[in-house]
Amino acid sequence: MSRVVVFVFDGLQMSQVTRELMPNLAAFASGGVRFGNHHPVFPTVTRVNVASITTGRYPGGHGLAGNSFIHREMDPGRVLPALRPELSEVIERTGKLLLAPNLAEILRAHGMEYVAVGTGSDGNAFMHNPMAARDGGATIHPDFCEPDGLHQNILSRFGPWPEITHPAEARIDHGISVLTEYVIQEQDPAVALFWSSEPDACQHKAGLGSELATRALGIADAQFGKLITWLKDSGSDSDTTVLVGADHGYCTVIEDIPVTQLLQEAGFPKGAGPGEVMVASNGGSMLYYVGGRNARTADRLATWLMEQPWSGAMVASDALGQIDGTLPASLVGVEGPRAPDIAMSFAWNSSLNDVGYAGHHYNSGLVAGQGNHGSMSRHEQRCAFIMAGPGIKQGVVSSAPSGNVDVTPTILRLLGVDAPAGMDGRALEEALVDGPALDEVEWSSETLVADRDLATGAYNQRIVVSKVGSTTYVDEGSSRGPGP
Repeated sequence: MSRVVVFVFDGLQMSQVTRELMPNLAAFASGGVRFGNHHPVFPTVTRVNVASITTGRYPGGHGLAGNSFIHREMDPGRVLPALRPELSEVIERTGKLLLAPNLAEILRAHGMEYVAVGTGSDGNAFMHNPMAARDGGATIHPDFCEPDGLHQNILSRFGPWPEITHPAEARIDHGISVLTEYVIQEQDPAVALFWSSEPDACQHKAGLGSELATRALGIADAQFGKLITWLKDSGSDSDTTVLVGADHGYCTVIEDIPVTQLLQEAGFPKGAGPGEVMVASNGGSMLYYVGGRNARTADRLATWLMEQPWSGAMVASDALGQIDGTLPASLVGVEGPRAPDIAMSFAWNSSLNDVGYAGHHYNSGLVAGQGNHGSMSRHEQRCAFIMAGPGIKQGVVSSAPSGNVDVTPTILRLLGVDAPAGMDGRALEEALVDGPALDEVEWSSETLVADRDLATGAYNQRIVVSKVGSTTYVDEGSSRGPGP
């Protein structure tokens, strides 16, 4: 049976896939298909994109709104981090984590398994297969395994996981050993995934293109090279398709904006009651939840946000009705049963940082010079994606839009499994030897605009999307406002 191995470099941009920075990945890419127009979903944060990668759905469809979010069914006045304890609580109290079936569930119905090894956050890893005891397969992480009994077995066999360092060389190396020697060699699932915490961790810590982040790129690349060498030496490469991806792009931070404090000073009390607002911070974006979904409060909030120089493009839920100056949340895939009332990208620009990487944005949480993501900037709305293996075209670059919502449909296509109805993504048929030519993929681009006259001047915004068939990809979103 054919096998799919997925290697995710957290926070990797295609511009970083060079012979100088990442020789192993660059060599791999030269023998496969490079997707030069690949998109994460918005918000461009990790756990939201994990959910989209494993379900083929936009955030509104799978129901995880952010790395931090509010689950109104559980507690409208509590911001939840998307970490394992809180995600487990969602399952315990509501019966389900996501609103759509994930890859593990789909494969189980066809007698196949999905096993993920993660070296990032426990929330990231947990998202891949939270119901492994029911659905089969497994998730392996330094702090836990699903199902529970596997954790001690992995520790007994491979020893304790190394402590976190920056870069996380020893931990990633340990994870690759688990992936190759246990997951692929012994368990042989239909799909095996490895999630590298680098370069994301060091780009956050020291900034995009910093010496530390550059070292992290090299270390992650060396571990990817170790995997590819193992596949070749074991003879596994002849029936293995390798997908290399990322969850989001990156920007350099301009300033940390204390949004919750500023909201309270502007007369928006924190809470879930009438006239109150709850805020979930997601780095380069903010999710706003209005008490009682009150349209008047939401309109007043949107007006105030449009006056702030750090506020960028924003979309509003259909549940609020039309708010002048906003665009519909459905445009960027955010609309759904668990959608926030307003999702706002921080303002951004394309200026270069000190070492030549384009893209700066305002954010919540990190200080000037560090790296972050989450916004609707064009630099975060692109990330790396590469495919190579038997049946995949060689040495070509696709300029057609693709995205993280396409990963699961593509994996299912490679395994000969029909995708369930309702997926937002598409199988990337153009990458297959027997698929259409790259230049035969029909796609279009559209710019949506909204404006509003304010007491302080005019506000306008634009969001650019691309489409292939019924699948939509967010290219970027920006705004211009009067400022203070």
